[in-house]
Amino acid sequence: MEPLVALVGTTCLALIIGACGVHRLRRLPTALRGGLAVMFLLTGGAHFVGMRDELVAMVPPALPAPGLLVTVTGIAEIVAALALLPRRTAAPAAGLLTFLLIAMFPANVYAADTAETWWDELIPRTLTQLVFLAATTTVLVDRGRAELSRRWQGLRPPPDAPRSPATPGRSNAAEPDRPPGTGRV
Repeated sequence: MEPLVALVGTTCLALIIGACGVHRLRRLPTALRGGLAVMFLLTGGAHFVGMRDELVAMVPPALPAPGLLVTVTGIAEIVAALALLPRRTAAPAAGLLTFLLIAMFPANVYAADTAETWWDELIPRTLTQLVFLAATTTVLVDRGRAELSRRWQGLRPPPDAPRSPATPGRSNAAEPDRPPGTGRV
């Protein structure tokens, strides 16, 4: 429940700050990057402090070295959380976190068998994971679109650039390497 509160609370706070004049935080994908970063710093830190024993116990018995798996996923969550903040690394970070959410879902199913509270049961856990996946996917798609747009803009000439003489529908009379009036045949 705490990770969901961290995600929603931080995202809403970023959107409010954006509405108050910090233009970079106005867009939902940008606010989600902040919310996801806080959430995954919280959950990644729990892999080492506070909940480590519970997280090790969540690893299904069929998987080897539960302590090592918890350590590796904790490091991955912390590194990816920090990488969400710069625009340049947000897409790979969101991709890694999306993968981790899917890969760690069996641990949530296994942990739901011993749920002590209603929010630890399978349906609430699954719905919460879907919210997290929607958030990471939103960031991944947004950053992917931004990268494609940036690359596309690099292929197009600036709007004020002179058009190429070979452009269909244009006269070739003004080509600098030919005398006027000697257009192509």
